[in-house]
Order: sequence, then structure tokens, then C-alpha cells
Amino acid sequence: MTRQDATPLLEVRDVAKSFSAVAAVRGCSFPLYPGEVHALVGENGAGKSTIVKMLAGVHQPDTGTLLVSGEEAAFAGPADAKAAGIAVIYQEPTLFPDLSVAENIAMGRQPRGRFGAIDRGRVRREAAELFSRLGVRIDPERPARGLSIADQQIVEIAKAIGGSASVLIMDEPTAALSAVEVERLFAVVRTLRDEGAAVLFISHRFEEITELCERVTIMRDGAHVSTDLVRDLTVDEMVRRMVGRDLDALFPKQDVEPGAVVLEVEDLSREGVFRDVSFTVRAGEIVALAGLVGSGRSEVVQAVFGVDGRDSGAVRVNGKRVRPGDPRSAMAAGMALVPEDRRQQGLVMDLSIQRNVTLPRAGALARLGLLGGGGERREAGRWTERLRTRYGRLTDPVGTLSGGNQQKVVLAKWLSTSPRVLIVDEPTRGIDVGTKAEVHRLMSTLAAEGVAVLMVSSELPEVLGMADRVLVMREGRIAADIPRPRATEESIMFAAMGQEANT
Repeated sequence: MTRQDATPLLEVRDVAKSFSAVAAVRGCSFPLYPGEVHALVGENGAGKSTIVKMLAGVHQPDTGTLLVSGEEAAFAGPADAKAAGIAVIYQEPTLFPDLSVAENIAMGRQPRGRFGAIDRGRVRREAAELFSRLGVRIDPERPARGLSIADQQIVEIAKAIGGSASVLIMDEPTAALSAVEVERLFAVVRTLRDEGAAVLFISHRFEEITELCERVTIMRDGAHVSTDLVRDLTVDEMVRRMVGRDLDALFPKQDVEPGAVVLEVEDLSREGVFRDVSFTVRAGEIVALAGLVGSGRSEVVQAVFGVDGRDSGAVRVNGKRVRPGDPRSAMAAGMALVPEDRRQQGLVMDLSIQRNVTLPRAGALARLGLLGGGGERREAGRWTERLRTRYGRLTDPVGTLSGGNQQKVVLAKWLSTSPRVLIVDEPTRGIDVGTKAEVHRLMSTLAAEGVAVLMVSSELPEVLGMADRVLVMREGRIAADIPRPRATEESIMFAAMGQEANT
């Protein structure tokens, strides 16, 4: 019997959901078959999160039907979805940090021994058996506090299958993982698939979809576009259906003749993190810092901007030294930093969109010491419009925006300062392909206007597509300086791993 002949473990049939006058999902249908990994893709705001919340019982459909093993189901809340065998693995797991791994897995269904006491030995044994079944090695007795994001996700998966979940929904599970951690997660997912589970996998990374998934459902503007076998679609066709248009290019790099040196980093060192790091970035040039996780890329740019201290070395902008450990000095010199973690370091989530955009220029916009709404609104409106940001009102909390639009607000916040040097750390992590193209186009435009751009990225296609030069870091040092004509995935990875490339 083929999977198409099997009864879906879960089926979404013509489901719609609105919030006030906004139609978040309309007419969406797709099946989740046993023994299959099914991708759900779409731009930020396409309706993916609303679908996940309906499957998890957080929201109820306005119209349409959910079917579990062919039978119509209605989830009044998350407990109903869990009882139906549906589990959601979120990008940022929510374990109890002071409990052990085994206690987290058994939470809500602890086995009891004599006299009704929790059988802690059985709790540990069952956790160990689940990890063995998944092919991973995690100590069941260690506290959850301090676990990596990757290990936390594995614990959440063990918790789900320990609770007899047959449908797993994985929402951007690889966004914060290294390549090695992604491979381990994929091995776990394949194990679950081979045991007959249905997995709904949400990702913006097409290489993951083509490697892991058998089927893909594409959404656009809340509506179902198509459901097909992955092998029947090219990446270009998936992108075209997602955004509703042909992208001119995902990496619209303009050819710019670099000008004078704007940013100069000389012999920057911090004990145990990086040492003797020297490089320059010229006006109109995009320089990428590449390398494996742990190579020191983000730590270098944090020290350049002054967020972190340094033991020695100098940073100059247009020939003038920037004081170490002093972001205000860096900003005064014309530097801007778009950090890797936009939620924790780039935005104040409870403040409005317009207040976040204008934070760096609050003093300049104030009149008699007071920040007026009119000036703030005009400044924020100008930059959000330029970056094509989607929002309801500028006074809405920035936390209500999708991840891609939050990233645009962070960019707007710093671009409003008219920087001479723009440092961007993982500029497109966790955002959809359409927004990626817009961010890349913006970076290219800024370079053409004479801004010096320093970019940290773990995505080699992004590095190759956007950088004029690639600085490869390995073990805290610059291992290679590769110009654009000679930059390839092989040359970058050989340098990152300390190997000589074969000619």
C-alpha cells in the first residue's frame, strides 16, 4: 500500500481562520501521511504559524475540518490535540530548567510506585530507552539547565514520543543549530518517520526541504497554493509559488568600485576567544566573515562595535580610533550593528514599532527634552516604508510582527542613523526567501551608496552571493582572505577546517 492509499494520520481540509478583519488562513488543505516528512513553506505572514496553532489546539478553525485518522476532530485546547497524538516542537523549547532531563520527559505522566510515590527509577529508565530509540546520547539525570538548544529539542521530541505522539510538528527547528546538530536532528526525524510517524516540518531552508521531506505544501498570503511531491518541484518553482512572482535574484549584488578604507581593525585580541585579527573594509565593499560555529566571528564583530571588550588592538573609522568597550563611541564614529539575536539584543519587544526604529536617534528627535509622537511617527514611517515592512499600526508592539518584519525594524533602527559602517550578524537567519531578497537588495544598495558593510553569515550561498571578499575565521584567527572571483564553497570550507584545497 502506497502512502497515498493510506489514511492520513492528520488531515487539514479547507480550513479558514480570521482575526478581526484579517484573514490569516483561507481555504487550506493538506494531508499528513504515516511514515512521511511533509514540509510547510511560505513567506513570513503566509499563515504557517496560524496553521500550527490550530493543529496544536491553541486556535479553533472558523470553517473547515481537521481529521485524525480519518475521523473528524475538534480541539477545544492543547490538551485535546495532545490526546489525539499531536505534538509541537518549537524553535525555542520550554523545559523546566531546574528539573532533570528525565523529569522533563515524564512531566504530566509520571509513573507511580507503591503508595502512590513517583517511581524515579522507572522515570530514568524510560528516558534512557527513549534516547536509545532515537539514537542519541543524553544523560537522563543531568539538569535541563545548560543544555544546548539542539539537546533541548531532542528532549522535547523524546517527551512527545514518550507521550505516544504519532504526529510531530517541527516549527523552524534548525534555525539556531550548527551543521552537525542539524544532521543529528535529521537522523532523529528519519528514525521517527521509519517508525510510522507523520512529521510536519517548517523551514525557510530549501536545502533542508529537498534533503529531508517527501512532500511540500506551499502557502501564500494565508491561502493554500499547492501540495506536491518534493521531487516533482525545483527550488525555483517553490520560490515562485511562495512569493507569487519571479525573483530577479536572491542575491542582487551590484558591481561597485570600492573607495577608501572606512573600517580598519588592527591586531584585535581577546584571550581565549580570538587573537591578532586584522582586516579592512572599504567604502562600497561588502566583506563577509565566514567560518564554522565557534570560530569567533560574532565575538569579533561584538568587540569591533564595543559590546564586548578586547585585550589589545585598535579599531578605526575613517582613520579615527574608536574607544574599546564603548558602543556609544562606535555609534558616534558612524558604526551600526544589527545583532544575531534580534529579539534579545536588537529590539525592545514590548515597545512600539516606531519607538524601536527611533531609539538610536531619540535625542535628535526630541524637542525640549520630550520625544513627540509626530516626529517619531514620520521618521519611523519613512524607514519602514523604504524597507517594505508589513504591520498594522506603527504604535503596535514590535513583538506582534513576524520574524522577517522584526528584522526589517532592526535594520530601519540603524539605517536611520546614516551609518558609514554597517555590521550585520546573520542578517537573514529565520526569515523567508522573499524577505531575504529584500535584505540582500538593501545591503547592495547601501554599498552602492558608499557604506562599508561587514557581514557575518553561516549560509555559504549568501556569502558567495553578496561578498566582495570573504574572510574565513578558524579557531579565533583569520585563516584566509578570499576575493570574490576565487571564492567557492570548497575554498571557504577548506580554509575553515584548516585544510589545503586540491587544485
